[in-house]
Amino acid sequence: MDLNQKQIEILETAEKLFADNGFDGTSVRQISKVADINIAMISYYFGSKEKLLEALLVYRMSDFRMQLESVISKSKPHLEILDDIISFIVKRIHRNRRTHKIINFEFSNGTRQIDFNLYLEQKKQNLKVIEAFVKTGQNKGVFTNNVNIQLLTTTILGTYFHFYYNKKYYKNLMNLEDDASIEHYVHNELTQHIQTTIKALLTYEN
Repeated sequence: MDLNQKQIEILETAEKLFADNGFDGTSVRQISKVADINIAMISYYFGSKEKLLEALLVYRMSDFRMQLESVISKSKPHLEILDDIISFIVKRIHRNRRTHKIINFEFSNGTRQIDFNLYLEQKKQNLKVIEAFVKTGQNKGVFTNNVNIQLLTTTILGTYFHFYYNKKYYKNLMNLEDDASIEHYVHNELTQHIQTTIKALLTYEN
């Protein structure tokens, strides 16, 4: 997806406003004001607020598969690559959590006239990369054959978002004092927990 710097600024401004105020609670006028750009230029670049959101989804997904394939291509044992994949995914979703928040809300809105087809197709292609990696590990006897590959990313995302959407509870429970503590916990203890969980699913024989 080829975008100029001004288009990227618009998308990133819209992402923050959509996440903070909701899609309905954000106007094109607000986006133009915060992005310091003429409102007509947003219409020129994207056409409508709905098309702007569609472009945001594609923008955030556009380089995921390329980076994932780069992680998988490293000359390492399968279990080490698996750890790297999980670390990469957690870092991506943590960095792009605003977009995921928007997607989770808007995707469940049956009345919204937003085209999610390209976004869903990209997700399917990303899953195919992970499936190919797991099947290679299965063929080499590293991973068990008795695993639901389609639910592996669900387990990763579900664990992360349960923690993040309940971070007030976990801050109190685990004495995480500030945002820096949250960041450290996500990229260390939480990531390690998810790595252990996924490795158990892929290596445990029922």
